[in-house]
Amino acid sequence: MTKELLFDYISSASGLFPVFAFLYNYKHLDKTFKIIAAFFIVAVLFDVILRLWGPGNNYPVIHVFVIINIIFFGVIYYKAFFIREGKRLTIILSAVAFLIAVYFTKNLYDYPSEGNTASSIGFIILSLVYFYQLLTRQEFVLIEKQGLFWFNAGVLFYFSINIFLFMLFPKIPKDQQASYYIINNITNIIANLLYTTGLLCQPQKTT
Repeated sequence: MTKELLFDYISSASGLFPVFAFLYNYKHLDKTFKIIAAFFIVAVLFDVILRLWGPGNNYPVIHVFVIINIIFFGVIYYKAFFIREGKRLTIILSAVAFLIAVYFTKNLYDYPSEGNTASSIGFIILSLVYFYQLLTRQEFVLIEKQGLFWFNAGVLFYFSINIFLFMLFPKIPKDQQASYYIINNITNIIANLLYTTGLLCQPQKTT
């Protein structure tokens, strides 16, 4: 087994961690985190579909997943923001990323570089604005015990590292793409651990 295939399997398996955390901590999760958990359940199903797809071109499945990812994360950030400007920004950036991703489904059998890049830009911006919201709250909160802190950290980590891979992936020679995609797999594993931490957090009271 090559190291590329090994990291691919580990990355897929790491998608189960947030699902297990959701099942373990279900009673303590609010509506926003139940939406987050639903996304990870969908993500696991897409991983299964990709595994069953076989050696053929699986880019149509990835196109669909990118669109679903934008919808879920748009809803999550809309609910997470309590400042009106954050909610408006979420609608604008998510709508732009969604339209770009849908438009480029015309190239259904090409890698969805445009949709992935647009969603990366949008969610990098939203994650930074959300961190600003957390750090400027009037109430005293232990942000490291806030589930959305860890979710947001995972989003920022994943998209900020992978954005250049998403932009340049179609230009990488096909025989080298698997080697470069290890970047995505490693960041996905770490991001899933951050998401899992968030799903294991229990609601904290503010003072």
